[in-house]
Amino acid sequence: MATDVCAHITGTVWKIEVKVGDDVEEEQSVAILESMKMEMPVEAPKAGKVAKIVAEEGQAVDEGDVLLTLE
Repeated sequence: MATDVCAHITGTVWKIEVKVGDDVEEEQSVAILESMKMEMPVEAPKAGKVAKIVAEEGQAVDEGDVLLTLE
């Protein structure tokens, strides 16, 4: 079952730390968002494999926007 990893704050995607096909562990940092000059890691809610990356580095995102999908 697929799990979406979403932005927990409004900001800019500073860095995507994984690529499609990567295995990730629960609570592993998968992306970093920048908001108000602060860098905030986005962690995987569960272990899985990166199926799709929706967001791009430099993209503005709102809280709740999907960044990537795990399967």
